[in-house]
Amino acid sequence: MKHFFISRKGQATTETVLLFPVLVIFILFIIKIFGLLVLSQKMEIAGFYAARRYQLQSHVTDYLQRWDRRFLTKDIQKKVEDYLGFNNAGMRRFLSLRSVKVDINTSGTWTRVTLTVNTRPPRIKFLCDYNKLQICDNDMSCLKGYEFLCEKGGQLQVIKYVGPNERVLPYVRPDG
Repeated sequence: MKHFFISRKGQATTETVLLFPVLVIFILFIIKIFGLLVLSQKMEIAGFYAARRYQLQSHVTDYLQRWDRRFLTKDIQKKVEDYLGFNNAGMRRFLSLRSVKVDINTSGTWTRVTLTVNTRPPRIKFLCDYNKLQICDNDMSCLKGYEFLCEKGGQLQVIKYVGPNERVLPYVRPDG
């Protein structure tokens, strides 16, 4: 009878070995989703920086507006690229960054600063090994998600509005 109650060390080894790949898959997926969240937050901060800096350092006269286009917008673009991680190879790979564009439109009272970031597809291998038509079954949102994850990547955009520096205006968005 003593042999029946002897504890066997290593009984859970089989379960651990079988569950470890599933755990690794979930961790990789969570890291990629976390990367998108980090990128969206960094874009909000960079968009605010670009809009505020352009508001405070831009000019009204035609002669100095050429300086704004030549130097100020290029410097803002460079600082935004540096903040988002385009100069760091590890951050660029982690966030799947492809390109960034800062577009400044000064028309009327408001200055519209648009920050657009193009990303590469994260290409999580275990999700991209399957045929998208079999997985999605003509569901458009599923097809868009598959294209983002495995084929094209995506485009994220942040739009900020700022008023001119000369006078103080109450902040009311032009969109309504």
